[in-house]
Amino acid sequence: MRLTILGGGGFRVPLVYGALLGDHGEGRITRVTLYDVDRGRLGAVARVLAEQAAGVPGAPEVVATTDLDEALLGADFVFSAIRVGGLEGRAADERIALAEGVLGQETVGAGGIAYGLRTVPVAVRIAERVAALAPDAWVINFTNPAGLVTEAMSRVLGDRVIGICDSPVGLGRRVARVLGADPDQVWIDYVGLNHLGWLRGLRVAGRDELPRLLADPAALGSFEEGRLFGPEWLASLGAIPNEYLHYYYFNRETVQAYRSAERTRGAFLRDQQAGFYAGLAGPESTGSALDAWHRTLSEREATYMAANRTAAGVGERDSADLEPGGYEKVALDLMRAVARDERATLILNVRNGTTLRVLDADAVIEVPCLVDANGAHPMTVGQLPGHAVGLVTAVKAVEREVLEAASGASRASAVKAFALHPLVDSVTVARRLLDGYTAAHPGLGYLRRS
Repeated sequence: MRLTILGGGGFRVPLVYGALLGDHGEGRITRVTLYDVDRGRLGAVARVLAEQAAGVPGAPEVVATTDLDEALLGADFVFSAIRVGGLEGRAADERIALAEGVLGQETVGAGGIAYGLRTVPVAVRIAERVAALAPDAWVINFTNPAGLVTEAMSRVLGDRVIGICDSPVGLGRRVARVLGADPDQVWIDYVGLNHLGWLRGLRVAGRDELPRLLADPAALGSFEEGRLFGPEWLASLGAIPNEYLHYYYFNRETVQAYRSAERTRGAFLRDQQAGFYAGLAGPESTGSALDAWHRTLSEREATYMAANRTAAGVGERDSADLEPGGYEKVALDLMRAVARDERATLILNVRNGTTLRVLDADAVIEVPCLVDANGAHPMTVGQLPGHAVGLVTAVKAVEREVLEAASGASRASAVKAFALHPLVDSVTVARRLLDGYTAAHPGLGYLRRS
């Protein structure tokens, strides 16, 4: 089987390759094609992968290319993890939003809309090339904003594009550990949109153990989400929100923490990764590329959502929360289930169908799915409570305006997307945001004044 990774020079690619190295079953991935527009980044990541593969029997062959069509030909799976505008673009998204007093996070609020506006047209073109060159391939989308981009690509590829995210996986594993359960043996009742979902139950041997956790303030405060949101708020919700809901529930405090920080998250990652790639540039660079990658990854994980923890007053991340959520494991399990018809239950981003009554059939949602050789099938879940319906339908309406802006080159739809978002409080601010983003990102020049 052949896997193509779009964004093959990305920093987290070694996580995916590491997961592949541990798979020795029938129908495993034997060839990985890395595609990226940056040859230097491709070369650096290829060095890391070569060290990972050293001494591993049957390690998947790795090839690299800057030609998209070459990368897609013959692919069985396409893993999309591109970043349009790079980390410099992310840093600009944050800076422009914060200057207007609103959140600039890359998937939430104004920053997520800006990122979506420049990413959706590129993702749609990729989907069209996949349809033309590898029509039988399955696309696994990790490109952010993951739900929005998956929905854009599904308009071309239908159900052959499936979105993944590590946030629900990490949340479920943390809650299971607090409850003393094996994270691999529990059923997680989770529903929402990408980065906008709630864990509403965790079943162990058929029994929902979440009420026991919600009734124990000490246990609730012992893991990442409990410290972020506070036990009292979680108990009142009767659910454990995805960590990204901290941007909604504590927006004012988070914006203030972002504005007070020495650097935004995007600026930190931009500088950190620039140092990593520069250190591996050229044949004269010495030392272990894999060791350098591990050091950089550890720092990256330790500083994840640092501004939110500052806003919550909870300090540094606990060592128990530093384990990555495991998106690479989700991707591997997904590929195994499809390629080998080994049924698996995974939380994925897929088209709604009839799962949630408040959304139409084509809306991409994030829910547990049964995966087999025919793809991912959303499972029956309980309907959203009223407080969640408002957020989910509002954010889905924003995503639809982004898709309309991208497909129709409509500035009016882009302004509407910003103005309708729950974290942007003014149409005037929405217009200024779009002006600022258009000035910073030449790729948004496609939006006509209308």
